[in-house]
Amino acid sequence: MIAGELYRAGDPALVQERAASQALQQRYNATTVSDVEDRTAILDQWIGSRGTGCALRSPFYADYGYNIHLGRDVFFNYGCVLLDVCPIHIGDMTQVGPYVQILTADHPRDAKTRDTGLEFGRPITIGRNVWIGGGALILPGVSIGEDAVIGAGAVVTRSVAAGATVAGNPARPLVSPASSA
Repeated sequence: MIAGELYRAGDPALVQERAASQALQQRYNATTVSDVEDRTAILDQWIGSRGTGCALRSPFYADYGYNIHLGRDVFFNYGCVLLDVCPIHIGDMTQVGPYVQILTADHPRDAKTRDTGLEFGRPITIGRNVWIGGGALILPGVSIGEDAVIGAGAVVTRSVAAGATVAGNPARPLVSPASSA
């Protein structure tokens, strides 16, 4: 699964791992920002790695948690969903708006393979100092370069260059008024 190979989501070991993640998720989502010690202890068990100063507003949702790797001072606003069947790496000082979805889970395009119930995933990498607007969707296999801006509601289907600003569905680079003259 983590390597991007086809796997069966109903495998008993994976079901057990998701159940453990959901138990931690439920505990975390029952806390408030003032429950610093409890939140820290839960994140230490749940998230693969994180730098100092990370803030994850609850509710926060993840399939496994252990495939999520956060840099220093990463901020997630309320209601974010991370389907981490493959690694998700997020660089220092990245800010993620409310209800953003970061989805590594994918499904075969071929109907016969999909009919077998097999699925796969592709990792996502988000660079340093990225700003992701509320409700954006980051799809499997995407990389986002440092200092990029993802507009609210964008559906990011392709990798985004460092320093670029993208928006829309599918997300496309915005042309600044100065460069369109």
